[in-house]
Amino acid sequence: MNTFRFVCQRNIHQIRHFHKCIIRQNSAAAVSTATDSLSESVSTKDELKVSSKVELIANQIVTLNLIEVRQLSDLLKKQLNLPDAPIMSMGTVNAPKPEEDEEEQPQIVQTLFNVKLTGFDEKQKIALIKELKNILPNCNLVQAKKFVDSVPNTIKEDVVKDEAEKLKEVITKVGGVVEIV
Repeated sequence: MNTFRFVCQRNIHQIRHFHKCIIRQNSAAAVSTATDSLSESVSTKDELKVSSKVELIANQIVTLNLIEVRQLSDLLKKQLNLPDAPIMSMGTVNAPKPEEDEEEQPQIVQTLFNVKLTGFDEKQKIALIKELKNILPNCNLVQAKKFVDSVPNTIKEDVVKDEAEKLKEVITKVGGVVEIV
């Protein structure tokens, strides 16, 4: 019984394979006749002569299925270092002009700022260290000195405009150069 199944399955497999070959040959023949008629019409109109090598490659490409076309496309992109082409949707054809977009969109206003120490006066370094010790949370004199020595550094991040201006004013009084970003 198992032998009979094996023979039947093998025969079915061979029949399917034969069927696929016939379909490919028929589609290749149909494509080649269509290509021949197309090439005849082109050659009669423009007298454009194509080399046999190019014609052979074109015929082979036409007979590829979708998976093989995708593989060929990926291979050519890789070998020729081509970027993926962006897909343009139909909605982008009638897109509004950039001038209209700028007028419609409200301007984004920055509400949080970073206060950055960019430099200091060498004569007032000790006063700056003492002031930073008071401003920075959980900071002792040694840490404040290291902070000043490794300029530029961010003193505080994400503070409101008023607080940033006050910090800048206090630090500039003790010889620091502050930038609000």
